[in-house]
Amino acid sequence: MATVRPLGRIARLGSSICRNHRFFLNRSPQRRGIASCVDPAHGLTDEQREFQKVAFDFAANEMAPHMAEWDQKEIFPVETMRKAAQLGFGGIYVQPDVGGSGLSRLDTSVIFEALSTGCVSTTAYISIHNMCAWMIDTFGNTEQREKFCPELCSMEKFASYCLTEPGSGSDAASLLTTAQLKGDHYILNGSKAFISGGGDTDVYVVMCRTGGKGPKGISCLVVEKGTPGLNFGKKEKKMGWNSQPTRAVIFEDCAVPVTNRLGEEGQGFNIAMKGLNGGRINIASCSLGAAHASVQLARDHLLVRKQFGETLSNNQFLQFKLAEMATKLVASRLLVREAATALQENRPDAVSLCSMAKLFATDECFNICNQALQMHGGYGYLKDYAVQQFVRDIRVHQILEGTNEVMRMIISRNLLTESS
Repeated sequence: MATVRPLGRIARLGSSICRNHRFFLNRSPQRRGIASCVDPAHGLTDEQREFQKVAFDFAANEMAPHMAEWDQKEIFPVETMRKAAQLGFGGIYVQPDVGGSGLSRLDTSVIFEALSTGCVSTTAYISIHNMCAWMIDTFGNTEQREKFCPELCSMEKFASYCLTEPGSGSDAASLLTTAQLKGDHYILNGSKAFISGGGDTDVYVVMCRTGGKGPKGISCLVVEKGTPGLNFGKKEKKMGWNSQPTRAVIFEDCAVPVTNRLGEEGQGFNIAMKGLNGGRINIASCSLGAAHASVQLARDHLLVRKQFGETLSNNQFLQFKLAEMATKLVASRLLVREAATALQENRPDAVSLCSMAKLFATDECFNICNQALQMHGGYGYLKDYAVQQFVRDIRVHQILEGTNEVMRMIISRNLLTESS
């Protein structure tokens, strides 16, 4: 089993490998430093800066060189992720007594932003895995935490989150997968759709109906790979996120021990939503990394690409566009970090801020990446250039972890309820 080292110590242990850290610019004409106005280290403590450097270094050396290959060949980079787990990235906000790093939501956001500069798709899966591990750590009993969390934190085993169904996406509370209690087992029947890691992972955190209609009839079960009746659909062909497999997860009289239920019956929907609040911060952070990388790529392209006898960097229209991209990146980062802090502090505005951060950051960061591609002209459309992969990989961030339309519903409901 891999050894998981808490990130507080890894920051010091890793300082030698990141002393000469440079930001990843995949297939960029030149490699340049980070412009101070968009530096993601602003506002961080010394310790946060250290493990941010470790994450950036890991992204540049272990992920970025393989990003295009993982995408084109649809490789699930298990061994690379286990290397990340050795740095503490397999259970970033899981408690240390079961192998986690015990860091804050803000720390987690900083790490996922840095890792995403090397590969958004892989980092996004790591973020989902972390969310599942946190759910077991937070809502599981002592036996469940000790059984599942250490191997999840080391990434000896991988986890998938199973909420969405073919007939219930945004309307998650209408899910139809059933779990009937028979003796000391639940018998699961139903299916889940669009499950990241499905078929390749080992632990499935499943929301299922043990009671009546609505959210109060939903419970949460942990289903282990190899359980009779657990099956998988075909591997989906996707626009992006190709370094993680996506399949339907199918339950056909799948017997799961009662001891694998997290919390009490009827608590599943609450568990799912609490997991998603953090998941929204995580996925927004992944968008930040893609946007940050794309701003750097666009800037470097403008500095070397010549048209009409001068570099594109002398074109005022493109200068203004680059300025807008940088401004939206920093604004997105500030909102995501504020939401992460609110969630960590369990503030009353946390749910709304998580929704705002997910809505704003995923929309604006996609626009940033798309504009960066436009600045590259025809080159941006070639798979030799990383910017097109950032565009493809973060497009789905506006859909998953609650669509951005649902984010607007959550925010407006909060505003209207509090004003009434």
